[in-house]
Amino acid sequence: MTNAQILAACRSNWEYRGIDDASMREMLDELSAHLEDAEAAGRTGQDVVGHDVRTFAAAWARARAPLPRRLLRMACLGSFVLGCLLLLACLSRWTTETALTPGKIAFWVVLGVATVVWELRRGSLGMLRSWAIGLCAALPVALLTGRLAGEAPVFTAPLWVAPLLLLPGLPYAFADVRARRNAAPAVQA
Repeated sequence: MTNAQILAACRSNWEYRGIDDASMREMLDELSAHLEDAEAAGRTGQDVVGHDVRTFAAAWARARAPLPRRLLRMACLGSFVLGCLLLLACLSRWTTETALTPGKIAFWVVLGVATVVWELRRGSLGMLRSWAIGLCAALPVALLTGRLAGEAPVFTAPLWVAPLLLLPGLPYAFADVRARRNAAPAVQA
């Protein structure tokens, strides 16, 4: 395997495992430096990573971002998205509370689950396709749930709940936006 193939395999594995962009760039830079040093010393890339690149990448990902940390990040970002949706629902209707019906709840739950499952299966963060697939799954479920359970509100969510839901995910969202902005000049250079 060439160094470029090793780096591509590791990037793919780390994207699949949900390593954030900033950490992934840092890991790729470090691995690239090790591979260049090995090449300068007359060794191959496989001398650095071993015979199974996937196992090497998985071990490094587990060490870099253990499962509890990734679950916490996903829960916080999920809360952030729910807060955004609630805020948009209140602002679009110019009201201070939103009635949540069984159909709406089913729609957002299925959309969220389908999006996360699709992203985990694909291993990258191309949100447009995953949202489209999630939407195709969520619409029929929402319609069926609305028909079976009725459209009576289960509960109402006041506007002040939205900032509470936004708070846990705000640091993660800010870090992701910052990492993307820092990555754009690095790619252009």
